[in-house]
Amino acid sequence: MSKPATPLKAILFDLDGVIYQAESPIPGADGVIDWVRRKDIPHLFLTNTSSRPRQAIVDKLFQMGIVVDVSELLTPAIAAADWLRTHGAGPAALFMRLATRSEFEGVPVLDEQAESGAGAVVVGDLGELWSFPTLNRAFRLLMVEPRPQLIALGMTRYWQAGDGLRLDTGPFVIALSHASGVEPRVLGKPAPAFFEAALSRLGVQGADTLMIGDDIRGDIQGAQNAGIRAMLVRTGKFRPQDLSGDTLPDAVLDSVVDLPRWWQGRAEGP
Repeated sequence: MSKPATPLKAILFDLDGVIYQAESPIPGADGVIDWVRRKDIPHLFLTNTSSRPRQAIVDKLFQMGIVVDVSELLTPAIAAADWLRTHGAGPAALFMRLATRSEFEGVPVLDEQAESGAGAVVVGDLGELWSFPTLNRAFRLLMVEPRPQLIALGMTRYWQAGDGLRLDTGPFVIALSHASGVEPRVLGKPAPAFFEAALSRLGVQGADTLMIGDDIRGDIQGAQNAGIRAMLVRTGKFRPQDLSGDTLPDAVLDSVVDLPRWWQGRAEGP
């Protein structure tokens, strides 16, 4: 990456694969977060995690020795709940883990057994709780006139779990969209609106901001489509073939632990 014309001013961090992986912190990630705070760099942690609420993420990080405040997290569930409170046209059918539903306080929710009457069908990460009856119920809800909104809590294809790669939210959203003909409204990575919400919270411009992630599509391509510079780290779900596709990161580091040295040499300018 050539030296930018203007210094970078803010950082957006992915979490899983950048700050931690499965149940273990990325070595040195806690020190990077401390460095960001000492430098007073505006920052947010962006995650497509929809299997748990923000407080559970904060608690998990704390157990790893990483201290993050709830206010520093932006998740698709928060973005979706905000959107539904403003634009909701009826009760929402929530296809996500029970704990995540706590983020939808104040949003009317459809009965668990209902197969009609939804104003929106909200799809997050259900993991092993997905079954044919569950997926088919979401499909039936989408086929009722007037058609409800299909809201995706991110379109991540897969993630790196402790036991290997696992399907994430995206494949299930695509299946439902293909079967029903309803185009999804994506409120998570890689949708530009999600990144723009992060920029708005920080009060910065995309050209002044760096996104750091391990997902060439969800993090890197998504950020670049929103006008944000993007750095890929060789941890998490990174694969060497990520660097030979049609999306090229603005910078590549072995780990987020290398960020302070890179920032000093490249982001701050002369």
